[in-house]
Parts: sequence; C-alpha cells; structure tokens
Amino acid sequence: MKFHKLQGAGNDYVYVDTSSADYASYDDAAWAALAVKVSRRAFSVGSDGLILIESSETLDAKMRIFNADGSEAEMCGNGIRCVAKFLSDNGRIQGDAKIETKGGPIGVSVREKSDNSPTMVRVDMGPARLDPQQVPTTLTGKEVDTPGGRLTAVVSQNIDIEGDSYAVTCVSMGNPHCVIFHDDVESIALETIGPKIENHSVFPERANIEFVQILDDGVLLQRTWERGSGETLACGTGASAVMVAAILNGHAKESGTVRLRGGELKIEWSPDGIVYMTGPAVYVYQGELDLEELDFTTT
Repeated sequence: MKFHKLQGAGNDYVYVDTSSADYASYDDAAWAALAVKVSRRAFSVGSDGLILIESSETLDAKMRIFNADGSEAEMCGNGIRCVAKFLSDNGRIQGDAKIETKGGPIGVSVREKSDNSPTMVRVDMGPARLDPQQVPTTLTGKEVDTPGGRLTAVVSQNIDIEGDSYAVTCVSMGNPHCVIFHDDVESIALETIGPKIENHSVFPERANIEFVQILDDGVLLQRTWERGSGETLACGTGASAVMVAAILNGHAKESGTVRLRGGELKIEWSPDGIVYMTGPAVYVYQGELDLEELDFTTT
C-alpha cells in the first residue's frame, strides 16, 4: 500500500490517498487496525494516526482521521492543512477549496510560498461550538459575550480529579476540547493527568485536553493531550479552542499566536464568530507499506 507522510507543526500523520486505487475491501475496522499498526513509533512508520484522502460526492475532497488507538476523530486542524497541501501539490485544488470531514465541511486556502519555506494554509474552522450539549459535556454553562453574540458556554468551571481541582473551559471545534490555564505548563505531568481528564465522566465522548500558559498579550503556550493519541507536538483544533477559551477568559482579544512544541499557529476569532487558523504544512516523504510484514500482534 502506498502512503505519504506529512506534518503540520510537528503533528504528523500517515496519509493514504484512497482515490488513486481500489480500497473497497477496506472497512472501518480494517482502517482502524491499520492506524494502530502504522502509528507505533520505532515499530512502524510512526505517527499520530492515519488520515485518508478520499473523493467526495459534493465537495473537493473528503478527509477521515483515525487516531493512534484506532478511534475515528471528527476533525484535525493540522491534518486538514496537510490534506490541502497534498491536493494542491497534485493539481486537484487551486487556492480555495472545501473538504468534507466528519465534523462538517471545512474551507481551506493554500497560500503562496517563497523558496525553502513551508506551504502555509489558512483554514476556516467554522464557528466555535460552546453549548454544553454541542461540546459535549455534562457541565452546566452560563451566558457569555462572544464575537458571534451572546451564547451559553462552560467557562472556568471546576472539575475534581483525585482531590485536585481544575478550572476548565469547554469548546468544540468539530471535536471536544477541555482548556485549562496554568502558570507553568512544562511542569505538568501530562502523561498522567491527560488521560484522567480525557476520560472524566463529564465528557461523554472523551475530550482533547489543552494546558495553556499566558506568555504575553495574545501569545499563548500550549501542551496537548489528544484524545486517542496521547501528547502530540501540535493540535490545530486545540489551538483554535485555546484561543477561543483565552478570549472568553479575558486573556486575549480577537486574535493571537499559539506556540506549540512543533511550531506556531495564528488563530483569529472573527467578528462573525468564525475561527480561522493559519499554519504550515510540510511534505516529508512517501513509501510503501508491506501489509504482510506489518500484520504482527500488538499489545
């Protein structure tokens, strides 16, 4: 099976272009199993998951995301930038396009690049979904002012984890996010606390967890625990949710920079309520998977 490796701000995935060959025999379970196998670093290609680039009946293309644990995600901001680059590099889109995702249609705009610089892609992430039922979370929201008007949102509400209390702000960018502001994100034992908050009972579909430190006006430092993948170097939907949460909590204005371990993303929450993300997309290499050799037992 041919595959491509791309990364956006260090958030790396294995990409399979299913429009170029017959993959009708692959069902969801087969793709989920493949995602687990190809994602194992040191034992396989190694990645944060598997992304399928498919044909769409209504839009320019379709993207499906399988996390490293085989679960399917609704959206991936870094992933969709890389899909846009792949489609642009192969002449299948020019400039602006719309891509179908499980989280809804997403608009992308591939920007011109200079020599030796990565392709930059601006993504229309759509409106931030703040209503507790849309996140989803069982926490009770309150009315807050947003660029899109007055909405109900979960802002800085406490949840308890083994005797410790965390003030969480909940945002959906097509997938659920839990944002927690902290004075020193590097001190967080994310591999310990991340899965505990991800699987907390207040998140019926689990959640992506972001710990965020305020560095300056509109400049935020983010560490990410991704649902189904663990800590990643970057998360585009997470960075979008982080900027929304920062604005709701008075830590930023309408736009700013989110610094992640893999790079920086520019996020804007526009006056009409739409969130825009701009960041890099980098093609790393292509190769072939030997599916027979890859078919080993994993634990």
